Amino acid sequence: MHWTAKLWVAMAALIVTTSGITAAHAKPFTINHGWVVWTGDMSPMIFEKRDILKDYGKTYTVDPIHFKGTSPQLQALATGQIQIASLAYSSFANGILNAHLTDMRIVADGFQDGVNGYASIQYMVKNGSGIKRIEDLKGKILGINVIGAAVDIGARAALLKHGLVAGRDYTIIESPFAAIGAMLLEGKADVVSMVPPFLYAPQVQKGAHTLFTMKDGMGSSQMIVLVARESDLQKHRKAYDDFFEDMVRGIHWMLNPANRTAAIAFAAKTGKLPVARLSGWYLTNKDQYRDPNGVPDLAAFQRNVDAQVKFGFLKHSFDAKKYADLSFIKRAAQRYETASR
Repeated sequence: MHWTAKLWVAMAALIVTTSGITAAHAKPFTINHGWVVWTGDMSPMIFEKRDILKDYGKTYTVDPIHFKGTSPQLQALATGQIQIASLAYSSFANGILNAHLTDMRIVADGFQDGVNGYASIQYMVKNGSGIKRIEDLKGKILGINVIGAAVDIGARAALLKHGLVAGRDYTIIESPFAAIGAMLLEGKADVVSMVPPFLYAPQVQKGAHTLFTMKDGMGSSQMIVLVARESDLQKHRKAYDDFFEDMVRGIHWMLNPANRTAAIAFAAKTGKLPVARLSGWYLTNKDQYRDPNGVPDLAAFQRNVDAQVKFGFLKHSFDAKKYADLSFIKRAAQRYETASR
């Protein structure tokens, strides 16, 4: 063999060997995952249950990042600080119509509110406050986590049905979910949005009661959806396929009644909560609904978007299906089913 041919053979072998080493030692893609309530936004929690995951640490890893609401996640998603956002329907709509983030894609279910047989977010008043009807909230203070978030929209919609308009008939203030119950009991707000697990705090259950629910204002809602950028999904297809398959695997494990005791202990440990705070309601019909395969209800999501237009929260509607890519979550469900046989 001529020396030039030998050189090309040696170079080809070196390239193949180097490629193999690079592939074998490729760094997993880090998915920064936004969340608001640990036990509500189940997805980031699932990735702490490493013993049931198949591909974690191989093609992807997850870094959960906490936000006080879903609206602040829009900017983080836009600037690449997070790759998966847990967005309420209101935040997603603002991202499409106002922030012009038109490459956002709904990729999976977070959780659904007001589904028949399951819970709806509650708006509570202090016992002995004298507030017995929604009409009694005229001139009062509404406490929510973030202005523009879904719990804000849901409250406004319910109050508008009774003739009360924000800014004219009542005032809105913000407080983190973890502190909002205390704000009610201390008299700093007259009605507040309460979500699990904070809803079930003993002092809240003892000192307050529900006046209305989000379902009263919005009907059933696709409350939280997982959202990613289309360009990112395509750039890291393999990592996202593995991410979503493990997510579906984790959802099935969490929702399996046989695992409920272990799932509650796991959620309490990772969420730094007392087990007693979760045991009476979590993963039961007192909790909000989650699709076992992570598929969102786009019809409900569209109704939620249209309702925002009806109540004056959006200038116009849009076709939610155009901004959804469910191919990853549907492939994940198929892969999980195949692997489980």
